[in-house]
Amino acid sequence: MKKHIVTGCSSYATASWKTLFYPENLPKSKWFDYYCRHFNTYEFNGSFYRFPTVKNLLAWHDKTPDQFEFSIKVPKTITHLKKLNGCEAEVQDFYHICQDGLQSKLSCILWQLPPSFSYDPGRLTQLLELLDPSFRNVVEFRHESWWNADVTETFEKNDIIFCNPSYPNLPHTVQVTSKTGYFRLHGIPKLFYSEYSPDELNGLYSKIIQASFEKVYVYFNNTASDAAIKNALMFQSLTNDPLR
Repeated sequence: MKKHIVTGCSSYATASWKTLFYPENLPKSKWFDYYCRHFNTYEFNGSFYRFPTVKNLLAWHDKTPDQFEFSIKVPKTITHLKKLNGCEAEVQDFYHICQDGLQSKLSCILWQLPPSFSYDPGRLTQLLELLDPSFRNVVEFRHESWWNADVTETFEKNDIIFCNPSYPNLPHTVQVTSKTGYFRLHGIPKLFYSEYSPDELNGLYSKIIQASFEKVYVYFNNTASDAAIKNALMFQSLTNDPLR
């Protein structure tokens, strides 16, 4: 059975994408509409910097096609400033706002934790207590200490998705803790800029196919240059190839 692989980007408004992807005469106000003609998902990172509102997310919901999906990042006040401490009410507010705003188009809740947040059994328990299991939770670690059996087994038991990042100095092994896979490609060696080669994308595709995922989200976050849109289109062509 062919896996359901959904490809998208973590931003859409990079100026260098004009003419390369967006038509020359297309106003910037229409760029996201054009993006939605080519991709079925978007990783919403704006919520990391500013706590979203239902009104704002409803606007995103209403301007996308029926089958479109959003993954959305948890605010940095929760993950980076408070580092999961004393933020239970904020977490619940965030879950409810995402559900009410994005509705059926909400796919994943992305918890991106800072590089300074190293593994500790107490931190794993703390994280587990904050996650609402009725949502599809993805956790992206930026410290290699989280690549261990305790985390993997705990995530498997609780159906939490271990994000597989392409990020400098982090492991490249594919972690499977859920039937859903989640990959974020940030650019190596130059973070947010570097483009992945066709061989690298083919290698990623092969790893995904060999893993026991049923559905996989692949987001390109090397959006500071034109690398993300090139890579996303290239990777999408691999997943749509009827001969594969």
